Amino acid sequence: MKKLMSIRNLQKYFPVKRPGLFQFGTDYVKANKDISVDIYEGETLGIVGESGCGKSTFGRTIIQLHEQTAGSTLYYGETIENFMPAYVREVYRNLSKISDRYDQDLNKIESMEIQLEYLEAEEKEKAFETLRLKKIDFENTYGNTLRLVGGLVAHEDLKVVQSALLNRYEKAASVAKHKRELDFEQKKQKMHGDYDESKIERLVKSLNAEEKVLAEASMEIERLKEPLKGDSKFERYENYLDEGIDLAALTKGELSILRKDLQIIFQDPYSSLDPRLTVGDIIGEGLLIHKFFKTKRDPGYQEYILDIMDKCGLEAEHIHRYPHEFSGGQRQRVGIARALAVQPKFIVADEAVSALDVSIQSQIINLLLDLAEKDNLTYLFITHDLGVVRFISDRIGVMYFGHLVELGPAEEVFNNPVHPYTKKLINAIPSMEADEDSLINVDEKYEDFEFKYDIEGQEDPDWIEWAPNHFVATTLNDREAYYAMREEQTDDFIGSR
Repeated sequence: MKKLMSIRNLQKYFPVKRPGLFQFGTDYVKANKDISVDIYEGETLGIVGESGCGKSTFGRTIIQLHEQTAGSTLYYGETIENFMPAYVREVYRNLSKISDRYDQDLNKIESMEIQLEYLEAEEKEKAFETLRLKKIDFENTYGNTLRLVGGLVAHEDLKVVQSALLNRYEKAASVAKHKRELDFEQKKQKMHGDYDESKIERLVKSLNAEEKVLAEASMEIERLKEPLKGDSKFERYENYLDEGIDLAALTKGELSILRKDLQIIFQDPYSSLDPRLTVGDIIGEGLLIHKFFKTKRDPGYQEYILDIMDKCGLEAEHIHRYPHEFSGGQRQRVGIARALAVQPKFIVADEAVSALDVSIQSQIINLLLDLAEKDNLTYLFITHDLGVVRFISDRIGVMYFGHLVELGPAEEVFNNPVHPYTKKLINAIPSMEADEDSLINVDEKYEDFEFKYDIEGQEDPDWIEWAPNHFVATTLNDREAYYAMREEQTDDFIGSR
C-alpha cells in the first residue's frame, strides 16, 4: 500500500499560565506525547480512547489546524518535486551553516550508543531514555536536511553542493508551479463540464519547456554524487532522501493550497455549520476559496453541488435551506458534502457520528464507507465508540493520555489485545451476558516485558511488534536479549509511537 502520511515523534503541548503574581515559567498540557504512525492510501485508521486522551488534538494537529510543538508530519499526496515549498530553499541555504553542529551531534549519539553497552540496570535504563530523546531532538533539528540533501551531506565542499541545490530548486519550483496550474485546470474543467483542449495543450507545452531546463540542473546534482558513490557515509544518508512534504514547515499560503487535500468532518453537526448560509453556500464555499469556480454564477457550479449532495444522500430541494431546518443526521451529511466538494485525499472524521442516534449512525457510517470505495478516500476516524471503530476501521490505534499504546489490524486488536488499557476498553463494552469468564484477563503476565504505564503515560518506552503489524507500548525486561532473539540490533530500536 502507498503511504499517504508519515507521522514521527509528534508532540502537541498547550501552554497554560501559572497562577500567582510571582510565579515564573510556563506549564503545559501535553495533549500528544511522541506519537509515530504511518497512514496508508485508501485505508481507514481508527483512533480510540477515553475522553481527554488527545484523539481530537492528534487529528487536528496532523492536518495543521493546531501548530505542532515538535516532530514531523510528512504528506505524500503531493511530492516535494510537484510542490517545492519555501522551506526546501531554507534548508539548502543553511546547509553549510549547520554542518559542524550536525557532525558534533551525530558523533555524540554514536558515542552514547557505545557507552550504553557497558552500563548496567538502572543506569542503562536512564541512558537509553536519554539516547532516545537525543535521537528525537536530532530528527527535529536535522530531519529535513537529511530528507532533502541525502548523501550529499558527505561532500567535502558543502558550498558547492549548496549552490547546485539552490540552482536546481529555482528550476524545480518553476516546474512545480506549471504542474499545479495544469492539474488545477484539468480538475476545474472536469467540474465545469466544459473542456478547452487548447488551454491544456498550452500549459503542457510550457511545462515541457521548463522540464528541459530542470533536467540540466539535475544533471549537475548527479555529477556531484558520482565520486561519492561507494562511500559509507554517502550510502547511509542517501537512504534518507524522502519525497514527503513536511506539513509543519509550510507557510500559511502553502498550507492553504494543500487544504483542499486535507479536510475534516467536525464532531458537532450543529455548531460546525454557519447558520447564516444555505446548504448550497456551505458546500460551495470551499470551491470558491480554492478558485475551482470564480463565482456562484459560473456554468456548472450549481450542477456540481447538486451532484455532491446526491452522493451524500441530500435531496436537490435542500440546496436553498438553512442548517436549522435539518435533523442532526442531515446536518452531518452537509458537513460530509462540504468536505468532499473540494475532492480531498485525506479526511479526519472527528467523532463524526457521536452526536447522532443509532439508526442515523449506521447511515452515516455506510455513507462514509461507500464514498471511500468510490473515491479512494483515506480516513482518520476518531471515536470513543468501540463498536463503531471495529466496524469501519482497517487498523485501530489505542490512545492513552497522549500516547499511542497499541496499534494493529482491527480484528487483531479486538481478538488479541495485549496492552492492559486496550483490554479494559474492550471489557467495558456493554454485553447482554453477565459472564465474568468472557472478560479478557487484564492482569496477564508476559515473560519478556511488563507494563508500567500510569496517569502520566511516561512509563513504557518500548514499542514492539507483538504479532505481524500488531504493535504495543511496553517496558522490556531485557532489551538486548529481546532484540538479539529477533535478530535485530538494539541501536536500531525506535521507541516512539
